[in-house]
Amino acid sequence: MAEAASATGDDILDVTQENFQQAVLDESHQRPVVVDFWAAWCGPCQQLMPLLQQLATQYAGKFRLAKVNSDEQQALAQQYGVRSLPTVMIFRHGKPADQFMGVQPEPNIRAMIDQYLEKPSDKLIEQAREQAKTGDVDGALATLGAALEEDPDNGDLRIELARALAQSGDPEAAETELAKLPLDQSEKEEAKTLRARLVFSKTAAGVDPQALAKELQTGDPRPEALEQMAAYAMLSGRAEEALGLYLQLMKQHRAYNDGAGQQGLLAAFKVLGDDHPLVGQYRRQMASLLY
Repeated sequence: MAEAASATGDDILDVTQENFQQAVLDESHQRPVVVDFWAAWCGPCQQLMPLLQQLATQYAGKFRLAKVNSDEQQALAQQYGVRSLPTVMIFRHGKPADQFMGVQPEPNIRAMIDQYLEKPSDKLIEQAREQAKTGDVDGALATLGAALEEDPDNGDLRIELARALAQSGDPEAAETELAKLPLDQSEKEEAKTLRARLVFSKTAAGVDPQALAKELQTGDPRPEALEQMAAYAMLSGRAEEALGLYLQLMKQHRAYNDGAGQQGLLAAFKVLGDDHPLVGQYRRQMASLLY
């Protein structure tokens, strides 16, 4: 990369509890924020900080270096689970994205930071998302397809293409794109969540929700109807209904379709995320059936 030789006061600053929201969380939506948790008594901290400041100067505004004195800002250190010093966290899009502890070689730190710098493809991904949001899925597919021709190794582009293919009603093509990802990119949370969502897309493809709802009202639905309606409910944003149906499927037809009830619950947990209030509740109910 071409290196400039200056940084502004906006690029390197001390951060406290009072300005953390604005200086770190809000700013991380615009560029990466490297947060250095340090203390005056910490020898390795004194060794690492000049290196981080040198990098901030050389990157000339591409990331912000936020310095947190952990002795003075103990609440912040506790909030982010800092257990040893120095601890360096990279914040992106309002949350921690990566971290390391101790003194690391400069090339390792550069490589970590570079992962989170804005790339030309980021703007294309945003453009495609806006197209898809307004219903122009074909336009999104064209934008992403052209971008991948220029940058075929870009995993973020491929994940976004898979997302657009799923939205277009072609979950098989979406799975094919995800299968092209190398292992490290395949394990990204975005890829895992999308792969889980494709479980619902494939199961609910071509279903008649009114006919399924009518069958469920009979009180003795087929396991296929429970699975299909659960998938349809997840895709429609009715998570609690979907989880209840998957749990019912697991209770009444444990072995159906290689444990489709349990697999559906696990996929739903992945899509909803561990912080969702329903996940803990239904995870406990699932466990009670298993054990």
